Amino acid sequence: MTVAIIVHGGAGGWNVSEERLGQALQACADATKAGRELLMNGGSALDAVELAVTILEDCPVLDAGRGSYPNAEGDVEMDALIMDGRDLSMGAIAAIQRVRHPISLARRVMHESGHNFLVGKGADAFADRIAFPRCPVEELLVDDDRKLIQHDQDEVPTAALGDTVGAVAIDLFGNLAAATSTGGTRNKRAGRVGDSPLVGSGAYADNWTAAVSATGYGEALMRVVISKRVCDFVGTGLSARSACESAIRVLEERTGGTGGLIAVDARGRVGWAFNTQAMPYSYAVGDESVVIGH
Repeated sequence: MTVAIIVHGGAGGWNVSEERLGQALQACADATKAGRELLMNGGSALDAVELAVTILEDCPVLDAGRGSYPNAEGDVEMDALIMDGRDLSMGAIAAIQRVRHPISLARRVMHESGHNFLVGKGADAFADRIAFPRCPVEELLVDDDRKLIQHDQDEVPTAALGDTVGAVAIDLFGNLAAATSTGGTRNKRAGRVGDSPLVGSGAYADNWTAAVSATGYGEALMRVVISKRVCDFVGTGLSARSACESAIRVLEERTGGTGGLIAVDARGRVGWAFNTQAMPYSYAVGDESVVIGH
């Protein structure tokens, strides 16, 4: 089986400096290269998507891990989901605080908690019980956001960047996996949870069809269960690219929402689609050159 991996840095306006967009594209390329190398050496798709997303979580211009937006109370509450297409195992967290790599904690939930999804205080308690690394909130906030939390709510500008990062992959054994991580929307209400940690919305992976990660306006994405919808479209015979494009059309027609998708299907074909101004992405198939775009 030929390996493949595709990652995204969030669908959104991206009406920011070329330097910041360049940083996002470089992070996507770095994540793709690292994930592809792991896959080519026989690593699992699950390991590859976790590794790729941790790299994206470390990029300060992306809204996940370091670079997450503070909520209306000045706290950083993050969400993440990881899913294994082999047996549909999944792990998710929501409203987690003081964690640099939420995707890795989500994977620990999948393997060690006895549950699929932990939120808020329960997620925090689980992290502490397994001695998962914690960090001060200042480590998660980039300079722009430190300034934002000093202002009144009405003075906070609308977010211009993408709101999520994600990765999907297929390994040498034909196994699929997906991972999505987010810092949420700027100035959101405390306790708000979007699509990202919701199975079938923020991500989905099934060896029978495809692996998918979504990004965009979560309140609309969850209404059409968009990642599972892509998998269902693949199940009818569409390629990963056509399935993503079809799901974005459903999103527009049924909700008027905006967003983006990446996918890899069971045949190793990658796909993406978005209806926002931009969505930084990068992919690699086998030993072919890494492709980047937005």
